[in-house]
Amino acid sequence: MGSPSSASIRQNNLLFLIFIMIFFFYYIPDKISLCSNQFSVNPSVIPYKISSSISSLETLRLDGYFSFDDIDYAAKDFGNMYHVLPSAVLHPKSVSDISNTIKHIFKMGSTSQLTVAARGHSHSLQGQAQAHQGIVINMESLQGPKLQVHTGELPYVDASGGELWINILHETLKYGLAPKSWTDYLHLTVGGTLSNAGISGQAFKHGPQINNIYQLEVVTGKGEVVTCSEKQNVELFYGVLGGLGQFGIITRARISLEPAPKKVKWIRALYDEFSKFSNDQEHLISKNSFDYIEGLVIINRTGLLNNWRSSFNPKEPLQASQFISEGKILYCLEIAKYFNPNESDVMSQETESLLSELSYIPSTLFLSEVSYVEFLDRVHQSEIKLRAKGLWEIPHPWLNLLIPKNKIFEFAQEVFGNILTDNSNGPILIYPVNKWDNRTSLVTPEEDTFYLVAFLSSAMPSSTGRDGLFHILAQNKRILGFCSSASLGAKQYLPHYSTQEEWQAHFGPKWEVVVARKSTYDPMAILAPGQRIFRRNNLHMMLASRSRLISGKES
Repeated sequence: MGSPSSASIRQNNLLFLIFIMIFFFYYIPDKISLCSNQFSVNPSVIPYKISSSISSLETLRLDGYFSFDDIDYAAKDFGNMYHVLPSAVLHPKSVSDISNTIKHIFKMGSTSQLTVAARGHSHSLQGQAQAHQGIVINMESLQGPKLQVHTGELPYVDASGGELWINILHETLKYGLAPKSWTDYLHLTVGGTLSNAGISGQAFKHGPQINNIYQLEVVTGKGEVVTCSEKQNVELFYGVLGGLGQFGIITRARISLEPAPKKVKWIRALYDEFSKFSNDQEHLISKNSFDYIEGLVIINRTGLLNNWRSSFNPKEPLQASQFISEGKILYCLEIAKYFNPNESDVMSQETESLLSELSYIPSTLFLSEVSYVEFLDRVHQSEIKLRAKGLWEIPHPWLNLLIPKNKIFEFAQEVFGNILTDNSNGPILIYPVNKWDNRTSLVTPEEDTFYLVAFLSSAMPSSTGRDGLFHILAQNKRILGFCSSASLGAKQYLPHYSTQEEWQAHFGPKWEVVVARKSTYDPMAILAPGQRIFRRNNLHMMLASRSRLISGKES
């Protein structure tokens, strides 16, 4: 790869300085250290107010315990860009450990600056599960009743907020059942995905994971343990789902189940025109015929179809071997149909009929039959390979967007035609979904159908080229800038902003509801400081200011 131009270097340096300034002024930490293009906060000198608050935690009677030393791991996440050290890590063995800790901090009032962040499997991207000089709760330590599967007309499983979805899959399959909606990667905690949404290729059919929950147990920012559902403590229930951890920590969830298939027909095909690709995706989700529909943008990939042969069989082997992918922008339709062995013939007939309605490049049709577990846990196999190469724990400057259907062609033309031209530094997912339940805290575009576009980039450590962190961040900034200037009505999924004004714009009409819920369930802004939406003890000031403004208008 050639060396970057001087203009590119100057741009990267400028972005670097801007990023550091934003980071500095937000945290005002005692010490900032930069290492390998990562941002770290090291509380080498803990203010007396925080130190005394930390010391008081040792008086709590817990089933679990606090760690105060060797807690550097709690300042790391999958994004590997923000490293913010807490003062302590709580390893809870019961929900009461979490409740008592938060209640203790809440009762300190304004005399304490302590915040609390729930940490699941550390798959956050930009420090969302970190707490500067605060408390990080290791949710995977939470011990409660084992997974409880209930069969019947409306089957469900009760799971701890710290349970991994992969474990839920294996346990529910013992009863011939499984959750309806998944994420592409199953080694994530229940509380983590439900605090965001939980989106994958089943979302067009069942909605995200947050639309498939019957009941939650939540610890609020006051330390209260509350059971909530569509009929009980409704405001908290919908607030917590997709609520980015702002209103409570999910300690238990009742998850809807359905009969589980044993096999999956897994299909991939390529397109060289975006309009044909998106039209076919929209056609398929309208028919509700397949069980999983996703897509990929593939830019200048060498030997693409040969790589597929390790997992798929080409429908036309000779033509597939002659297909050239280099120097092209291609769009991959990825679909799956679930079935049981005794349904194989009917499934094959239905699949062939559906495929005949599509406009993919005939020589690029690849098919495979795998077990249900193998299909759902497919990303974990990639993780194992990347870890072996030392390419898992590197910066991941991901950008996830929700784009309205009527703007997706305009978005694709600019982004895949002008911004991303040589390579993508990682997979680019793109697929449409239908409108979801808008009572949750999740923010989506206003249109009934919209696309998830996920730029799942990986940055090579210490690189200053096109595969380096600052080049990818600049690229993300260009994409976001285009979405804004073209008024696409896009929304970030797994959002990240630096100012409350940006968050207010993100939530739009929901902002008033967000503030009201925060003031009700976490009035001291103790929870989820890494999201950078509200600041500790500043919420009262903001609400007082708003109250005076409203009173002034009324008078």
